Amino acid sequence: MPGGRAQRAVTALPGLLLALGLGLWGIRRGGTMWRDEAVTYDVSRRGFADLWHTLGNADAVHGLYYLLMHGLFRITGDADPLLVMRIPSVLAMSAAAAGVALLGRRLAGARAGLLSGVAFAAFPLIQRFAQEGRSYAAVCALTVWATSALVDAVAAEGPRARRLWCRYTALVLAACLLHEFAVFALAGHAFAVPRAARRQWAAAAGAAVVGLAPLAVLSRRQQAQVQWLSFDTRQYAATLGVCLVGVGCAALLRRWGSRRTGPVGLVRVALPLLTAPVCLLMALAPVKPLFVDRYVLYIWAGLALLAGGVLDRSLRGGPGRAAVASVTVLAALAALIPLALHLRTPESRVDNSTGAAHAVRAAGHAGDAVVYMPSRRRVWALSSPAAVEGLRDIALDRSPAASHTLYGREVPAGVIRDRMSGERRIVLVTDPAGSGFDAIDRETVKRRVIEDRFARCRSWHTRGARVILYARPGGC
Repeated sequence: MPGGRAQRAVTALPGLLLALGLGLWGIRRGGTMWRDEAVTYDVSRRGFADLWHTLGNADAVHGLYYLLMHGLFRITGDADPLLVMRIPSVLAMSAAAAGVALLGRRLAGARAGLLSGVAFAAFPLIQRFAQEGRSYAAVCALTVWATSALVDAVAAEGPRARRLWCRYTALVLAACLLHEFAVFALAGHAFAVPRAARRQWAAAAGAAVVGLAPLAVLSRRQQAQVQWLSFDTRQYAATLGVCLVGVGCAALLRRWGSRRTGPVGLVRVALPLLTAPVCLLMALAPVKPLFVDRYVLYIWAGLALLAGGVLDRSLRGGPGRAAVASVTVLAALAALIPLALHLRTPESRVDNSTGAAHAVRAAGHAGDAVVYMPSRRRVWALSSPAAVEGLRDIALDRSPAASHTLYGREVPAGVIRDRMSGERRIVLVTDPAGSGFDAIDRETVKRRVIEDRFARCRSWHTRGARVILYARPGGC
């Protein structure tokens, strides 16, 4: 009905427009990108055949995203690559905010939905990944809309129900193919499904898992790529804190009696979506730590729904409760302003590949050798090839594109030793002090030759990286 569509638009637009505005604000971050985005830039711009072969060797978990970005880069040609990479994430997160708002409306009414969408758009982590050239915003949007399809499906009957279950299956599968950790959202969905719809849900979820299986098998063969993951106490504690906030919101809604407009209530949908994926990944930590907040970004939709529900009930609970809610929201917004400003700076990411490339350009002269320690830090040069033009990458055997890998293939350790020993000046590109070293022969040889045969001349420090110029003693 036209009136119904207009009412839904009124609910969804504030969150959508806020997400869009926050996403576009400072989107270029001073013209810099970090290493994961540098991988997106490099891999997505390879020829289709090279890209396809690369996915057989590495990063298959992001394969569909790279293929989509490959097509987008071909269409946009010479357009600003930062905008080409990031605007899809801005649009996806705007769609996610609209989806959260409409889901909140479906579960608890129009005002709860509107507040949920706005809360979702304002969360700092959502703002961050709305400006990342990676798949996480799209995965989040697909998962939100899959959850919405699930809620509609359990309330429908006949042919419409079948269409909605098919839509749910397709959305879940698409999210999983963009990043397979979207499958953990199914754990949250399992708690939301009423008993009468569990058979249909199991069939839909099973179909999505079967569709994901080939990618899961391939990515399992590439599991060396996640060997860097460890038990990050700070990140685990912060996420558990977020879950506890959600539990507190759910408790308030239970106590106040949250409004219910369908066969399932807001708490039953939102709380498991927030907590179940986190609990599953953290339960796996003793076997293999796999939890990273961006891998399950969609859990923030669950918190947004709970927060929107609490705000809605607070505004209905009399002047005193409304005043407390208003003061809390204003305090939260005031606290978020400095963080929102920080998120638009190069220092907000774990490193600055553009800054590292500029430091290499400043350190090296034409003909100097450049060595990356560890080799995966070659990623810092991928987005700025002009920065290393004229420098000789003496450890490299085959380039990333030619070897169908992310960071290229290096020559054996003995060859690296001989080549480094014959140089007069070496530009070393490495991690910040105290980051540790990879315990493999090639990296050990690089370190020992530098320590035994070269003197430090000068160093450049940028976010997450060091560039150091070394020369033979007396040659600085």
